[in-house]
Amino acid sequence: MINLNQYRHVLALAEERHFARAAERVHLSQPAFSRSIQAIEAQLGLRLFERQPGEVRPTPAGAFLLERARRLLFEARCLERDLALYLDHQLGDVAFGMGPMPNVTLGPQVVAEVRRAHPHIRMRLEINNWALLLERLRLEQIEFFVAEVRDLPSDPALQVEPLMRQVGRFYVRADHPLGRGEHRLAEVWPFGVGTTRLPAALKSVLGQLGGDAALAQPALECDDPRLLHQIGLCTDTVIATTELAVADLVAQGRLRALELPELPLVYADMGIVRLRHRTPAPMALKVIELFQRFALEGVGSGG
Repeated sequence: MINLNQYRHVLALAEERHFARAAERVHLSQPAFSRSIQAIEAQLGLRLFERQPGEVRPTPAGAFLLERARRLLFEARCLERDLALYLDHQLGDVAFGMGPMPNVTLGPQVVAEVRRAHPHIRMRLEINNWALLLERLRLEQIEFFVAEVRDLPSDPALQVEPLMRQVGRFYVRADHPLGRGEHRLAEVWPFGVGTTRLPAALKSVLGQLGGDAALAQPALECDDPRLLHQIGLCTDTVIATTELAVADLVAQGRLRALELPELPLVYADMGIVRLRHRTPAPMALKVIELFQRFALEGVGSGG
C-alpha cells in the first residue's frame, strides 16, 4: 500500500516539476527521492510522470492520482489538527482574514473583544481583497476570512455563510463643489471616484449609468477604505463606500452623502468563507461568533 509520505512525494514532484527541488522540499537526497517515485510507479503499475529535459510533467494517470492525493493529504492534516485540539483542550491561536470593508467596520470591535476576553490568545490577521484571501485559505494559512462574496468562484470546497449587507453611497466632503440637492452620475465622474475593489455586477451598472465606459471607471481604486476617506476629506474626489464605514465622519459633519436618484441600491454582501471539510479551531469559532454578533447588532467603526 502507498503511504502518506509517498503521496507527499508525488505531490511535491508534481508541484516542483523538478526532481532536485522536490527532493529538497521533502528533505530527501535526490537518489532516495527518485527511488521513492520509482517504487510508487512500480507498485501501481502506472507511469505517473513524463521525464523531459529540464522539467517533469504528470501523465494522465499521474493527474488522476494527484487529485485524490491532495484530498487525502488534506483530510490527514485535518485529522491530525483536530486530534491535537481535542487532546489539548485549549482554545488555540487563530489566523483569519478580512476584506477592506469588514476591516474598518466590524474588525475593530471583533479584535478588541477578543483581546479583552482572551488576552493570552495570539491572533494573526490578513487584510486583503477576497482573491488573495481565498488563496491564503486554500493554502490553509488562515482559518477563514470575511469579505465581499458576490464575485467568489462557485466551488464545492468552500463554505460561504452570509454575514450582513452593508449599504453603499457616494460621499463628498462637507464643502465640496457639488452643492446639495440631487445630482446625476454624469456630474460626478469629472471629479473622479474613489472606491475599493467593486463587484463585477456593480461595475457594469455604473458603466451603463455613466454613459461613457471609460469615464465610468474609478479614478482611484484602493484596498484601504480609511485612505479613501481621507482623500475624500482633503480633495474633490467622490468616495464610494458603505454607510457603516463612514457613520462617524457623517455624524461629525465632515462627509455628506450625495443624492443620486438614478443610482440603484448599492451594497456590499459580506460573508464568512472557510473550507467546507475542515473543522475550525475553537478560537476560530469564537471569532466567527463575534463577527455574527456585531453584524446582527449593526455595530461598526467608521473613520
